[in-house]
Amino acid sequence: KPKRCLPIHCGSVGGPLPISPLLFHPNAKGSQIVMDLAQKTAKRQASFCNAITFSNRPIALYEQVRLKITKKQCCWSGALRLGFTAKDPSRINPDNLPKYACPDLVSQSGFWAKALPEEFANEGNVIAFWVDKKGRVFYRINESSPMLFFSGVRTAEPLWALIDVYGLTRGVQLLDSEIVPADCLRPRSFTTVRSSSLRREADDSRLSVSLCDLNLHCPIPQNSLNSQQSSLLPSTLESDLHFHQLRGAHIKTLDEQTVARSEHAREERTLVFTNRPLRIGETVFIKVTKSSPARSGSLSYGVTSCDPAVLRPSDLPYNPEALVDRKEFWAVCRVPTPLQSSDILGFLVNQEGEVILSHNGANVGMQVCVDNSRPLWMFFGLHGAVTQLRILGSTHLGDPRATSNPSSPSSSPHTPSALGSGISDPVLNGGLCSAAYCSSAGGTTPNSPASLPKSPTFPSGRGPWSDECSICYENTVDTVIYACGHMCLCYTCGLKLKKMSNACCPICRRQIKDIIKTYRST
Repeated sequence: KPKRCLPIHCGSVGGPLPISPLLFHPNAKGSQIVMDLAQKTAKRQASFCNAITFSNRPIALYEQVRLKITKKQCCWSGALRLGFTAKDPSRINPDNLPKYACPDLVSQSGFWAKALPEEFANEGNVIAFWVDKKGRVFYRINESSPMLFFSGVRTAEPLWALIDVYGLTRGVQLLDSEIVPADCLRPRSFTTVRSSSLRREADDSRLSVSLCDLNLHCPIPQNSLNSQQSSLLPSTLESDLHFHQLRGAHIKTLDEQTVARSEHAREERTLVFTNRPLRIGETVFIKVTKSSPARSGSLSYGVTSCDPAVLRPSDLPYNPEALVDRKEFWAVCRVPTPLQSSDILGFLVNQEGEVILSHNGANVGMQVCVDNSRPLWMFFGLHGAVTQLRILGSTHLGDPRATSNPSSPSSSPHTPSALGSGISDPVLNGGLCSAAYCSSAGGTTPNSPASLPKSPTFPSGRGPWSDECSICYENTVDTVIYACGHMCLCYTCGLKLKKMSNACCPICRRQIKDIIKTYRST
């Protein structure tokens, strides 16, 4: 066990230390920071940013800056940003401080900082961080083992502590600083993240896995997942999947794997795409890193055979469902359940062309059938409550490490695969797919994702499917509704339904654009 660190006045590995107490700098602070008279407590009074602070004196090597989190505000995302600066805060004009330490301040010379993992930003936690003579920064939570935070700090000049009271963290208190004794500095303590003692401190209600929302320079180390997340995600995720540079006009890219919506009062063009096609059997894991409970509406998603590189931002509509009128293959769905910050979604396209959805590790089921004979890119529409998304990574069925992929419902030779690749029967899927659309090269006729193995007829005695028209219950089903693709009507009822005002599909309640009579081979 690491030995308890000695008080600061007892000496230091790096030599003598100043004995003056460590306080917040009284002048160099963000516009939203308020301090107590003793300069030991800092609180952000509004917003989620503009709360950068500094120490009142330089920090010695191996001197632990110790902070206690006194206030947490759960309506935001992201947590403390911690680090050091070689710039004397007394010479920093507070009016020139940016909103964020990461990435704005760290992009300037002489500033180094990184985001604390959200799961450690709980009220009452004590965070200690320090820099060694090699310029490596370490941190520890309460009495846990030290962990390597980042490196590259110039230690040849005086360093002041940098603390950004950001996001979830609303208030912090400086405690007496301490020194890391020489016998506490075991190199192997810093090469492996020992998270077992930290998991007890993590807020189990949050499924955060991002160590650095808004930080452009820090990939997600998979060994930092807490115990609850480990049960939701495979132990190792491939990290080659990113967001495409093409995006809607009201979307901003925070880094390669994180995008956020710039909210507007009316139409929001918020489509984003993956940078490469999906592999068959690949599961893509997405995390909702920020949501707005005051708004309604769920996340839109889908797949397309259209390479985003050939599109322009002006081609992306406000409503993703308008894409089905294009000549390429498009399938659009909505996540059937409300989403909150830290929710994790898994999307799998299997060999049969079924799109399988998982939500926080639970298998939601098949959402839609798609044509997977061509390369398919995935896309998302950040409407409604979801305001920020992050790609956590992906796994492949051929990878033995992928132990948490959503399972696909078993398929039989007679499993109905309707003539529109956007077909998704609500009974078959548990009523979870609110909308699915697709278009063919002709723009009106639905694609057929795969030919039926034995007979294209739907056995009336098997499963929830029936040959009877869902309106008259007399005639045989022979009509497909465009654009949702549901095959549930006879042609006579379809014509009558189409003529009605505000005609909608009796299955999914989507607007009827047209009806298409089908013919079955004998």
